[in-house]
This record gives sequence, structure tokens and C-alpha cells, in this order.
Amino acid sequence: MTTPIDFKAQLIAEFQLNETRMNGESRSSLHQRRRQALMHFEQLGFPTIKHEEWKYSNVKNLVNQAFNITPVASITDDDLVSLQIPNLAGNILYFINGQYQPQLSTIVSPSEEVEILPFTEGYKKYPELVEKHFAQYADDSKDAFTALNTAFAQNGAFIYVPKGKVVETPIILRFISDARTENVAIQLRNLIIVGDRAEVKVAESFRTLGEFSSFTNTVTEAFVGEEAHFDHYKVQDETQKAYHIGTTQVQHSRASQTHDTTVTLNGGWIRNNLNLVLNGEHVEAHLNGLYLPNGRQHIDNHTLVDHAMPNSYSNELYKGIIFDQATGVFNGKIFVREDAQKTNAYQSCKNVLASPEATMNTKPQLEIYADDVKCSHGTTTGQMDEEALFYLQSRGVPKEKGRALLMLAFAEDVVERIKIPAIREYLETALAKKVGEV
Repeated sequence: MTTPIDFKAQLIAEFQLNETRMNGESRSSLHQRRRQALMHFEQLGFPTIKHEEWKYSNVKNLVNQAFNITPVASITDDDLVSLQIPNLAGNILYFINGQYQPQLSTIVSPSEEVEILPFTEGYKKYPELVEKHFAQYADDSKDAFTALNTAFAQNGAFIYVPKGKVVETPIILRFISDARTENVAIQLRNLIIVGDRAEVKVAESFRTLGEFSSFTNTVTEAFVGEEAHFDHYKVQDETQKAYHIGTTQVQHSRASQTHDTTVTLNGGWIRNNLNLVLNGEHVEAHLNGLYLPNGRQHIDNHTLVDHAMPNSYSNELYKGIIFDQATGVFNGKIFVREDAQKTNAYQSCKNVLASPEATMNTKPQLEIYADDVKCSHGTTTGQMDEEALFYLQSRGVPKEKGRALLMLAFAEDVVERIKIPAIREYLETALAKKVGEV
């Protein structure tokens, strides 16, 4: 008889065992913040499908597995050959099982323009800045996985763009889970601070090695200063046994802009939370997503755009192509506060079911407390456009190739919004393979 796994108890015990090493001085505010987050995790426990926000995403199979919570990182250049992105250039940081790999990484931008450091090094160099922003935006009092991440926060990236600096060279964070010998669980915490009138592009890439299960729990907090521009991309191409829960929390200041694009190519069980707070007038936010689950993959995208101040604008476009017996979930909420007059907010979710056994669950939401606003939302889920397919066939295009071309055209609307050429080209090639065009 198999002994049931108590993953929650294992995580709490691991925190207590490594608390001194991880937190250092017990009187530090960072340490106290971690302790508070662990208390929240103990109180909340893992969510079940009885929780409305987790109705379509059951974590039972995840939390009933045994994981190595502190896996070692041992990898070579040869191990990474299969994970390369052709022509990728920029500030490229590698993290293997959460641990920063300086020997594999390349930082080319000068520190006067942007500070790019491992999270723990960022705290040592900029303690006041980290304490000002860390765990101030991602709410760990209501979300167990955010609480868990905050408690264990030490691995990940710290990015600081000072006031007025424009970072032309993109920053690319490559997170690789090495599950070749055992199940691994990784907590990743990124803190990004973009000063007033500064600009930066940051991409997060997630890949997996090996056939064992991996669990990645990541939180990225970003503060975007006044009139600053922040482009953020997230690309997931993981294995069938990869579990991924990722939260991106962006706090906006007056007249700032964010362009966020999330593309999920593969992963056994994925949950992406994207939360934006437009906490200033004349903020502009663009949210884009693309997901293509196949087999029995499950991909869930939850978004929240909180219009907290007047005269702000948000535009959201998510698209999905669901293959085989896979499942997609989209839950998008636009929240307009009472003071947020003159808000313009738009949301659209479009899905194609490429198989009669595919499933898509959508829940667009508007919650509006202001009266002078323009807001709309809509969602569509259906089969491939048969008239367009018939047109291609009438022009001599074989049926399967025609289906693939239509899928690529459907997806391109999202992919073209990625402004890092190497990542965009990599995705175009990967998409062509996935839909069977090549």
C-alpha cells in the first residue's frame, strides 16, 4: 500500500529546517515577511475545485506527488543543446532548478543602465529597494501558491532600471527544470523595478529536461514608474509531466505602459495568473495570450485588470487552439473602481477546438463601479472556419495543410506582438511544427 504524500507538511518542514540559512538575520523585515507568508500558506492550504478560482483546475495530482524541494543544479553546455533558441542575443541569464548559473549566462548591458542580479544578490546590494517593493503587490494572504513562493523566495532575478534609463538590449531569463533523475519542485521569485521614464524588455522562458515530474511555482512582481515602458514576455515549452503555476503582478504608475504576451506551447498542467493594477491616470496596458494544449494537457489563464484611477486604457486578446483531449481555461476580469472614470477597457478571448474531444472553459467578467466608462468583453469557441478551409482546398491546397495554415494565421496575431526577433522566430517555427504545417 502506497503511503499518501503530505506535500504541505513537507514544505512547512523544509522551511523550518532551512529558515536560518535562507533568511539570515531573523529581525530583518524580509525574514518577517517570509514568516508571515508561511503562516498564510499554513492557513490557506492547497485550493480545491470547490474554490471558484480553481473550479476547472484541480491540483490534486500535483500535491499528491513527492518532490525534491531543494534539487541540485548540475548541467553542461551539451545538456542545453536541445533547448537552444537560434540567434538569441541580449542579457541572457540561466537558472537551473532555480539556481543562477553565471558560467552559462551573459550580461552585456552596463550596470549604470540596468542592474541585473540574482534575487539574493539584489537584496544584498539594494536592501531598501527590495524591502520597499518585495511582496507589496502579489497578495499572499489569499493565494496559497503566492504565499508558498513568498516564504521560499530566494531564487530568481532582480532587475532594476534607474530613472530615465532606456535599456535597448532585452533581458532574457531562461528557467530550466532538470527532472532527469527525480521529481523536482522549484520556487522562483523575480522582482523588476522600472524607474520613472525608463524602458525595458524582459522575457521569461521555461523549459524542462527529463521524464520525471517538475513543479515550478513562480512569482514575478514588477513596479512600473511614471511614464515608464515595460514589455514582458513569457514563453512556456515544457514536458508532459511539467506542472507550472505562475503569477505575474504588475503595479503601474501615472502614464506608464505595459505590453505583456504569454505563449504556452507545451506543459502537462499550467496555470498562469496575470494581474495588473493601473494605479495612475493615463496608464495603458496591453495583454496578449496564446495557448495550444494537445494530448491531455491542461492550460489555464487567469487575468485581472484593475482600473484604480481615471483615464486609463486596457486591451486584452487571448487565443487558444485546443487539440486532442486537452483542456483550456480562460478567466478574465476587468475591475473598474468608483474613481476610475473615463476608463476604456476591452477584452476578447477566441478559441478553436481542433478535436471533438477538446474542451474549453471561458469566463469573461466585468465589475464596474464607475458610470463614465467604455468597457466590453466577449468570447468565442468553435471549430475551424469551414468556408475558409473550403476556399483553400478549391485553390489546390490539401485539406490538412489548409487547416495548418489557418491555425498559423489565427495564432500569428499574438506572436507578432513579441518584439524580440529571435523569440518571435523561434515561436513561429515551433507553432508550425505543432499544427503540422511542416
